[in-house]
Amino acid sequence: MKLKTLLTLSALSAAITLPGVTLAADSYPDRPIEFIVPWGPGGASDLLMRLVGRHLEQELDTPVPIINMPGASGTVGLREASRRDPDGYTITQIHEGLLMAHHAGVTDQNWDTFEPVAMMTSDNSVILVNADSGWETLDDMLEAVQASPGEYRMGVTLGGIPHLWAVQFENATDTEFGYVGYEGTGERLRALAGGHITVAIEDYQSAEAFLENGDMTALAAATDERLDELPDIPTLKELGYDLEFLVTRGVVVPKGTPDSIIETLESALESVAESDAFVNDVANAGGTVRFMNRADYTDYLERNDQFIEDNAHLLD
Repeated sequence: MKLKTLLTLSALSAAITLPGVTLAADSYPDRPIEFIVPWGPGGASDLLMRLVGRHLEQELDTPVPIINMPGASGTVGLREASRRDPDGYTITQIHEGLLMAHHAGVTDQNWDTFEPVAMMTSDNSVILVNADSGWETLDDMLEAVQASPGEYRMGVTLGGIPHLWAVQFENATDTEFGYVGYEGTGERLRALAGGHITVAIEDYQSAEAFLENGDMTALAAATDERLDELPDIPTLKELGYDLEFLVTRGVVVPKGTPDSIIETLESALESVAESDAFVNDVANAGGTVRFMNRADYTDYLERNDQFIEDNAHLLD
């Protein structure tokens, strides 16, 4: 009887436990979701992901606190995120910088260290110079830099996407800069405004306040078309250089996160991306909403990863 009773209790326990797991998944989320942003405050990743987090809070009716974890080209925060339990209560953000850091040998992590959920935004990049340079056009800058190779300093993230952009820009314009490495956009912009560097390629929304204050000047937009916010600034393509510098930002979760939870997050992020309030907030920050669902985002990351792998040798 004791053995029979024990077996019966074990069967009942299993029958109760399995529905319990389903109920736990169905109740997701029932506590705050930590959003690790692997960059410091003030840059585009921080600004845009705070908007994503704020609107996701409203969509899921649960807190989404932002936790900044900068360091080592964004890989410090990403490594922490990758070690978190795959339970849906940690999300993080990646962009092309992770792919670049991987192929530059900075980190063994790559996009497929995580489970992609959705792409959310893209940036509009511009060529910026310190206002004290006196340069008013791209030709002004190119003439000066070509006459003094290596003298003018450009801010980059060494081994990151800004580094690749700098090399591509040099190759296309027959210039040579001295590179100064910074961890993120916020640091580079402060260095540019303070005159510690002369040139940087940055996203418009992060630089907007510095441009309005007269700390720096935009010489060209690295976009397909002129920016509405800078209608008098030509694109690099207009000026004869077939270059476009694009950064996209998407949400990922630790590997092994259940599909049901990823689908909940994907659906919520799609609703966020479709809301007028979010679109307006991102536009006011100078960015563009660019939503891709899980499947399309995964395909984009695979293709872009191959492009970066093929071009990473330019940093040698």
